[in-house]
Amino acid sequence: MGKKGKKEKKGRGAEKTAAKMEKKVSKRSRKEEEDLEALIAHFQTLDAAKTQIVETPCPPPSPRLHASLSAHPEKDELILFGGEYFNGQKTFMYNELYTYNIRKDAWTRVEIPNPPPRRCAHQAVVLPQGGGQLWIFGGEFASPDGEQFYHYKDLWVLHLATKTWEQVRSSGGPSGRSGHRMVAWKRQLVLFGGFHESTRDYIYYNDVYAFNLDTFTWSRLSPSGAGPTPRSGCQMSVTPQGSIVIYGGYSKQRVKKDVDRGTQHSDMFLLQPEDGREGKWAWTRINPAGAKPTPRSGFAVAVTPNHQTLLFGGVCDEEEEESLEGDFLNDLHFYDAAKNRWFAGQLKGSKSEKRKRRRGKTAEPGSADKQECGGAGAQGPLEVVREVVTEDGTVVTIRQTLAAPGSAGRPPSDEEDSPDNAGDPVVGPSPRSNAMLAVKHGRLYLYGGMFEAGDRQVTLGDLYCLDLHKMQEWTALVEMDPGTQEWLEETDSEEDSSEGESAEGGDEDEDSGGEAGGALSGEA
Repeated sequence: MGKKGKKEKKGRGAEKTAAKMEKKVSKRSRKEEEDLEALIAHFQTLDAAKTQIVETPCPPPSPRLHASLSAHPEKDELILFGGEYFNGQKTFMYNELYTYNIRKDAWTRVEIPNPPPRRCAHQAVVLPQGGGQLWIFGGEFASPDGEQFYHYKDLWVLHLATKTWEQVRSSGGPSGRSGHRMVAWKRQLVLFGGFHESTRDYIYYNDVYAFNLDTFTWSRLSPSGAGPTPRSGCQMSVTPQGSIVIYGGYSKQRVKKDVDRGTQHSDMFLLQPEDGREGKWAWTRINPAGAKPTPRSGFAVAVTPNHQTLLFGGVCDEEEEESLEGDFLNDLHFYDAAKNRWFAGQLKGSKSEKRKRRRGKTAEPGSADKQECGGAGAQGPLEVVREVVTEDGTVVTIRQTLAAPGSAGRPPSDEEDSPDNAGDPVVGPSPRSNAMLAVKHGRLYLYGGMFEAGDRQVTLGDLYCLDLHKMQEWTALVEMDPGTQEWLEETDSEEDSSEGESAEGGDEDEDSGGEAGGALSGEA
């Protein structure tokens, strides 16, 4: 009894500490959020001038990260909303809505009256009813100097059939946050975690909320059992068995004044409804077998046609006392909930390349602006290092880790395992964090994200596609050369630039976006 009582007391103490921290963060951030509300209101005034639905064919969207990419439930389309971009001096935020027609390989910008305010690191969930709905909760808005943050706690639905935005107002929902995760579970939206940051403080969450899609009401769930510690940027997906799986994520703690220590979580949990108990849930920690992903943050997640959860890329941070170095990744991993097992997503390479090798020919080298990889044994990953010289003379080094050829989650066949195929080149997305993923018709689509080269942040605007049935090779649908991207060094005069200029910078004619505080460490 003594031990149990001690445990309960400790649990209550942790809750008290979290409540105190939330109060402290809320108090300190209230003033800066009030300042930002004026800028958000200015943007909304610009949006209010749009009174008609306007659909305009356009080139691919500008580079960005922390947007949402969703597959339309009925049409052969992907839906891109929001996001951010940082050009070295200014933060730009978006609330643009784009659609990508898969069959026509064509982008359209869709302007709809009264959209949600500009944001990044929100969550989007697509539902099939009523011709399709896109539900969006939360996210953050950063000031032009990237020093202040406003965290949203609003819930929106885009009715895809009528192309109308609607804000759904309901009390009792989650507090303002970004980096949270949200999934559709039966007739509910279930939300977990996230973080809230002000200039001086921050708090991470591990609370769970459910939004009832029939009654339009929020409820806070209180699952039994030991669940995940507070975190943001985790994997959250629904299993075929009706449970919700949580993997990984990122959090940081203050170890001393002005020094924070980040944690890249690699634990895994199931959130399950308890049998016969309406609204009652339970946490269970699980230890899957197989080829687990290495610890990382900022990875992207999607669900495959056979209900496996797919994880791509991310960044492994190496923290020193005063610095943060990131090793960016571009590997694929699959989690099979039925088997409770991880599989490495290895690519076979294209059949044409295999035929060339069987004839004793070597593949032609790729063009200068595409990644290449040399021949290597099929036992381990391949690392490609490529240098790009930018317009201002800066040399950007891109490191790319390529999985060894083989098939995803299955032993290679005799043909795949032959020496002729051991060195097949596999070209694909460069290493990155905070990219966007979506699956449609058994194909995985990857858009954007970012990586760092020294003090420079490179935001990507490329689009890749991978056939998940064949698992042969990535196809580049939109390519970009990171070396051509504008990067402005910080100057003392940047504070003098007006907020009005920054506000206009996020509009359709500007090839920029926004970068918020949590992006570099992959937490959002």
